[in-house]
Amino acid sequence: MTTVSSTRIPNDPRQYDELADQWWNPEGTFASLSWIARCRAALVPTATRENAVLVDVACGGGLLHPHLVGKGYTHVGVDLSAESGRVARAHGVDQVIRGDMNRIPLANECADVVTAGQCLEHVTDPARVIAECCRILRPGGTLVVDTIPDTAIARLLIITLAENLPLRVKAPKGCHDHRLFVNRAGLVRAAAAHGVSLRLQGLAPKLSDIPGFLFHRRPEIRLIPSRNTSVLFQGVGVKRVRADARSHREARRPAGIGG
Repeated sequence: MTTVSSTRIPNDPRQYDELADQWWNPEGTFASLSWIARCRAALVPTATRENAVLVDVACGGGLLHPHLVGKGYTHVGVDLSAESGRVARAHGVDQVIRGDMNRIPLANECADVVTAGQCLEHVTDPARVIAECCRILRPGGTLVVDTIPDTAIARLLIITLAENLPLRVKAPKGCHDHRLFVNRAGLVRAAAAHGVSLRLQGLAPKLSDIPGFLFHRRPEIRLIPSRNTSVLFQGVGVKRVRADARSHREARRPAGIGG
């Protein structure tokens, strides 16, 4: 049985090593993250070339992996927690690299897709993480993020209620620090500075699932896209192809192809 200190400071990263055995427990601490992972994967396009790579920043226990089956990517996870990384590898992630998302240990433009799910709300400088995600993303590649906004309603639901009430799926106390919740406009600006125009949408629970979940008739609550981004939101965008790269491709195009 996993024991976590009751004196945990807010946002303490050690919890992910201590709770690594909970990643795949459908009734456990991280159960709701698996619901969000499904929504994240829905924004990942099918690979358009052989040997395509998806880099899963802050991959945790690899919850994204089963939802990528058939999309055609080599799934590379990056996570600071060694224990979580071992869990991710055991659950099918092709390669797991231990590393800090503020300094992702991968080469420039190595990924066709970069995902950063439920991690930006745990760092002091999300713009730096976005810069790193964009650095490793190929021009024309897709960035997918999801996180928690800096709103009063998010603080109420995600900290005051989810970390303190005896809910069926309960977040660990101290998991979040509301001071790190993410400014939506700032996130869009950070991505735009590196050539990615993010489109935001909210995620909301499917209301008809809630009674069945509360009374143990459903294993989960499905999340669906919403125009309301005040509690949980996603962003997706494509990295701009540089003009010099387009010119290079045009110069190499055989005669008679194209306009």
